[in-house]
Amino acid sequence: MAAAATFLRPSTRAALAGVWLSVWLLWAAPATADPLPVFEVAPGVFVHAGRHEETDAANAGDIANCGFVVGDDAVAVIDSGGSPIVGHRLREAIRVHTDLPIRYIVNTHMHPDHILGNVAFLPDRPDFVAHGNLQAALAARGDHYRQAFDAAVGSTAAAEVRIIPPTLVVSDRLELNLGGRVLDLVAWPVAHTDNDLTVLDRQTKTLWAGDLLFMERAPAIDGSVLGWLRTLDALAAEPAARVVPGHGPPSAPWPDAAGDLRRYLSRVVEGVRKVQAAHGTIQRAVETVAADEAPRWRLFESYNPRNVTAAFAELEWE
Repeated sequence: MAAAATFLRPSTRAALAGVWLSVWLLWAAPATADPLPVFEVAPGVFVHAGRHEETDAANAGDIANCGFVVGDDAVAVIDSGGSPIVGHRLREAIRVHTDLPIRYIVNTHMHPDHILGNVAFLPDRPDFVAHGNLQAALAARGDHYRQAFDAAVGSTAAAEVRIIPPTLVVSDRLELNLGGRVLDLVAWPVAHTDNDLTVLDRQTKTLWAGDLLFMERAPAIDGSVLGWLRTLDALAAEPAARVVPGHGPPSAPWPDAAGDLRRYLSRVVEGVRKVQAAHGTIQRAVETVAADEAPRWRLFESYNPRNVTAAFAELEWE
């Protein structure tokens, strides 16, 4: 027996059409989205370098490095950028170089400058890949991230912001096969955050470090300063020739690229311990610790006080 056809009233068809149109408008890239400029730092590995700025209406959240890796069968995005428009522009950049399906969106951690572009890739129906702790972090902070983006960029730009939960989580290690190209993902203990993930492209020995590596821009301790130093030691053993930092140039030699960050974090630890040993206050630490590092880092005055405060709280219980 033939299947019965389902007929809808004209008013119902119109209502459904309106729903689908709304969904399409949410997902569709803006017509004026120009491709992000990207650098091919190794064959098939493309990086966009974000600005050393705080998110505002002028930069639309384009403040972190992001990019993609092209295999024989598919593409993996490594961080999607700090706003929906950055994500749309990254998607356009991919289409300049390949029409292969975008199969994975890898988020190296939960900070909004790395994940708010996710929404631009919903039409591709990729897996959103992240550390096993990322969803809990987003549940705790997602509303704050949306509100902060609205305040910094404006309600019009913020209207498309959505917090996309991961569909594939990494508790330890995971391989992603793009066809003739394997990416090795590692979930790290608490360091920059409690949900840091790195990606190593075996073919070109390119390590995507996310914000486990800051270069030029002052780092932000949102996890454990001691854990971060331990993780840098472990990362040094990764078989990489070059690294893509979360902030900084498109790529740099590995492991030498971590030298400045290691020095700064070590100075923070040493300085805080010295103040605590002398029974000094947290205010004294904020005023003095690592102060001579200022000329070496962009946005130092915004981040060093926060870092020293976080380290003081962590180290006073040693």
